[in-house]
Amino acid sequence: MASSGSSLRVHALRLGPGQELLSSLLALVEERGLRAPFIITCVGSVTKATLRLANATTENTNEVIHLRERFEIVSLVGTLNKEAHLHVCLADKDGRTVGGHVLGDLEVFTTAEVLVGEASDLHFDREMDDRTGYPELVIKPRS
Repeated sequence: MASSGSSLRVHALRLGPGQELLSSLLALVEERGLRAPFIITCVGSVTKATLRLANATTENTNEVIHLRERFEIVSLVGTLNKEAHLHVCLADKDGRTVGGHVLGDLEVFTTAEVLVGEASDLHFDREMDDRTGYPELVIKPRS
């Protein structure tokens, strides 16, 4: 396990109706050359979401749900390197929540106001972890 203190840079982004949140965040990371980006906060709403749920079993390793209704974004967290690892929690019109690993298709309804942080002295990468079967975060000092 590697951890290190780092200075922080903050990037603000506002997306409008019809824009896709994940691809827009990845474009921001690419355009600004961010090497250790992560979500600080996000508020807004979406009309679609594709999420992988956490209820994996040996028979069902990746249950995916496709949501098609209006939701408030009540939480968005994660890292944004090339293989982004984001989790979202969404609330429907009755306040019921659903959450999971973001696979994409987060289409903005009215707005998405996002603050992206970058650990200026670090570099985030992903490497396959045989223990989990997923590419997991590797934290390195920036060279």
